[in-house]
Amino acid sequence: MMAVGFLGATTHVEQKPEIEWMDFNTGFELAKQEGKVAVIDCYTDWCGWCKVMDKKTFSDTGIIRRFNEKYVAIKFNPEKAGKYSVGSGDSLSGRQLLMAMSNNKPSGYPTFFFYVPQGQKMFQVPGYQDVEKFTVTLDGVDRYKKTVTSKAP
Repeated sequence: MMAVGFLGATTHVEQKPEIEWMDFNTGFELAKQEGKVAVIDCYTDWCGWCKVMDKKTFSDTGIIRRFNEKYVAIKFNPEKAGKYSVGSGDSLSGRQLLMAMSNNKPSGYPTFFFYVPQGQKMFQVPGYQDVEKFTVTLDGVDRYKKTVTSKAP
């Protein structure tokens, strides 16, 4: 009887927290509803630096905690088939959405888009970022959101 209890206790393994990624349509709508910044990780399956971001930056416990508390995390691969909606009623392909978000100036992969619903503003930040640099980027987005929010009536 004692062995059964011991075995049951040893099989519980604490899972490391992960970023709660969403698809674009679900996440973008949620960000608008909740007033949270949408962080859109624009990647492709063949992109080596995208994989490094996932492995190093997005596995950092500080980044994970910050994402899950403050942002809506969205994974977006413009090369995958799908239809995307930004609320105008129009449906866009992945490539069309990428062009719209980047103001017709896509910059390669990975690229991060930060949508701040309070200012209806989209920021584009291209390239790999380690934990320290990505933290600085998030700090800048947070400062912008705070400025826009404090000016609201």
